[in-house]
Amino acid sequence: MPTYYRARGENLPLNPDTRSRLRGSFIELSAGTTHYELTGPEDGELVFLLGGLTVPLFYWDGVVEHLHRRGLRTLTYSAYGRGYSDRVAGPYDRELFVRQAHDLVEALDVPRTWHTVGSSMGALNALGLLQRSHEQTKSLTLLGPAGFTEGDAPPVRLATTPRIGPFLGKHLGQLLLRAHLSHNVRTPEQVRALTDMVCDTYRCEGSMYALLGTLRDYDFHRQQDAYRQAGQLGVPTLLLWGEQDQVTPTSKLPQVKDLLNPQLCQVFADCGHMVPFEYPEKTAAEMADFFAGLGRP
Repeated sequence: MPTYYRARGENLPLNPDTRSRLRGSFIELSAGTTHYELTGPEDGELVFLLGGLTVPLFYWDGVVEHLHRRGLRTLTYSAYGRGYSDRVAGPYDRELFVRQAHDLVEALDVPRTWHTVGSSMGALNALGLLQRSHEQTKSLTLLGPAGFTEGDAPPVRLATTPRIGPFLGKHLGQLLLRAHLSHNVRTPEQVRALTDMVCDTYRCEGSMYALLGTLRDYDFHRQQDAYRQAGQLGVPTLLLWGEQDQVTPTSKLPQVKDLLNPQLCQVFADCGHMVPFEYPEKTAAEMADFFAGLGRP
C-alpha cells in the first residue's frame, strides 16, 4: 500500500474543530467520517445525489435549491477523500465508495425508498448501490456517466506510477487538478467557480493522496456489464448528457442507451461534462418532472 502523504498546499487538518465551522452534518461510517446534508421538505420524496471524481457535496447546491422548490427532499454527501469527509489510508476502489453510499442511507433516518442520482464517477457508484438496494430505488438518473474508456490516458498512467505518482501528487498535484477541472465545464466563469469550490477542499491533508489513489484503484474502464446489469433490473431510468462533454463524449450515448434502455434521455446543448453544475435549474426540472411522471399511464 502506498504511503499516505501530505501534498504541497494541504495545510488544513480534518478534525472536530475544523468541521465545527462547516455547514452540514458528520457521521461515522464503516471506513471513516462522512460529511453530508439531508435537507428540504420533510414530507418530500428523497433524492440521493452521488458526485464524481473530484467534487464535494457543494457541487449539488444549485440543483438542490431547485429540487426543494419542487417539494423534494435531498441527501448529498462528500465521498471519502473529497470535501470534508475522511481521507482513507487504504484502497480507493469502487467497493469503498459503494459501501459508503450504502452505509449512509442505512445509518440515517430516511424513507425506505428514494431516487438515486449519479454524476460521472458517481454514476458508477450509483450502479453499485443499485445492485444492493434496487428494491428501494424508485428511479435512477445518470449524468455524463463514466466507465466507457478503453484505458488510462498517458497523464493518468504517469500519475499512478509507483514513486513517480506520489512525487507528482506532492509537488504538482494542485496544478494537475486545476488543468483537469478546466476541461469539465465550458465558460471561464464556470471554470473559476468550479476550481474555487473544489480546490478549497483540497487544502485538507491527504486530498491528493486520495485523488491519485482513486485513479490507481478504481476501475473506470470497459464497464458495459455494470450498465447492462442495471438495465436488466427494470428501474425507471433518466439519462442526462452535455452535448460538449469532453470527458465522456456523446459518441458513447448510443451504447449507454442500448445497455440501460432509459425511459427518457436528454442532451443539453452548450453544456460540458458537469451538467448539474452548468445547468442546475434545468437539471432539477428534468429530474422532478421525471419523478412526478413515474407511474402515470
